[in-house]
Amino acid sequence: MSYLCLSSKIRQFVYLAQEIKEHEGNAAKAGGCNLFNLMERAGQAAFVSWNSFNAQQTLVLVGSGNNAGDGYITASLIKQADRHVVVCAVDENKELKGDAAKAQRRWIDAGGEICNFSVDMLAECDVIIDALLGTGLKDMVRSHVATIIKTANESAKPILSIDVPSGINADTGHPLGIAIKATKTITFVGIKQGLTTATGKQYVGKLIFDDLAIGEQFIELASPSGTIININSFKGLGPRAINSHKGSYGKLLCIGGNQGMAGAIRLTSEAALRAGAGMVRVYTHESSIMPVSFGRPELMVSSNNLQHALEWASCAVIGPGLGQNEWAQNTFNKVIEYCTHNNMPLVIDADALNLLAKDTLLHLPKYSILTPHSSEASRLLNVTTAKIESDRFSHVQLCAKRYSAICVLKGAGTLISNGDSIWICEEGGPVLAVGGSGDVLTGIIGALVAQGIGCEEAACYGVTLHAKAGDIACEKAGERGMLPSDLFYIVRRLINNLKPK
Repeated sequence: MSYLCLSSKIRQFVYLAQEIKEHEGNAAKAGGCNLFNLMERAGQAAFVSWNSFNAQQTLVLVGSGNNAGDGYITASLIKQADRHVVVCAVDENKELKGDAAKAQRRWIDAGGEICNFSVDMLAECDVIIDALLGTGLKDMVRSHVATIIKTANESAKPILSIDVPSGINADTGHPLGIAIKATKTITFVGIKQGLTTATGKQYVGKLIFDDLAIGEQFIELASPSGTIININSFKGLGPRAINSHKGSYGKLLCIGGNQGMAGAIRLTSEAALRAGAGMVRVYTHESSIMPVSFGRPELMVSSNNLQHALEWASCAVIGPGLGQNEWAQNTFNKVIEYCTHNNMPLVIDADALNLLAKDTLLHLPKYSILTPHSSEASRLLNVTTAKIESDRFSHVQLCAKRYSAICVLKGAGTLISNGDSIWICEEGGPVLAVGGSGDVLTGIIGALVAQGIGCEEAACYGVTLHAKAGDIACEKAGERGMLPSDLFYIVRRLINNLKPK
């Protein structure tokens, strides 16, 4: 029985752009309004976000679709607030249709003008509102729009993007040639999945969500493609029984640390201790015994009798510092065979993933968790790293299905999949972009599994613990220079539901 609970009340879902398009009309109708009312609400929400910039002069860039309609409504509200606002259209002579045309007419009736874009306008404004391209974009950005986007990005002016940064594929987060690099993005009705991970997360800036007062109706109609999680999504592990002992919280075996690579498995094993595993043993190369055990007597370290170590354990992790030589391959083979035959949970990371990628016919243990970054995932799936990053959602799901395992695709907006469902971690940042950070994550996940948490929940909770610890470390001392071992103290407090000092 799991100690952990993902609360349904605070779940936030993400959606494919087509899913939102198909259901927002009926959701609006069920909520007692129409699509133009939604456009008005979107403009109002964008106006509220615009207020945070305290701009005296605003440049609104509009295209010719509904995204432009949002821009025209926003511009009208800025004008009503007696602030200077200029609207520049990609094609000022193009006739708009439907609700976008109504929004444009409102702007013109209020005395607003529509100009062609010029670089001089960027020099005069305090902030740019991006309403050029919406969620319907599927092809590469056309050259004349690309020029505007490039110039806006190079201006270094703050940019508020409406619904999505123009040029971003709303489903993958991948820029279609070029995209706006927003300071803030306000998105509507449902969060587009591409805004939550990797490149999309980079271009979005700060993501703001407004359901336009039809959220409840929309959720009843639409099917989400993923669930956003953070540390607050979990109630945590709760207090331990007074009469519990070290054996009550699992025996974790950490396997790795080939010659000259002891640091990785040391980070993993100590992270496991800090995350609450009852006992942690390390199986490592004989030359790594001293570096792994030095200064941490709580670790049991050996280089012989792997079979005995496996029989002792209730859970194992393999990979950090493992290498890919004969010692590594033999160790890997024995661990996979034992865990498969004995249904022992296994977390597979680092070089163990690379060894796995070499044997496409290998069947993994029933309870396996893979923790690749995009390069490791590319080898597991035999595609390029660029291909992985161009659509992380599809590839994390594919990896989980292909290997019948839980897959954690690390990176900005880490994704977790069991092959059917996807979870997106909204915490974490570039402070974690340092060697050894992933080794700590592996130890945390392994410790959670050892304490009796199911693989799916352990992966999700472990990722959020690691990410939140990184955020806290960043708040204390900045993005650069963090050591992965700096996370230990923070993780310990988080896992005990204590506020890190």
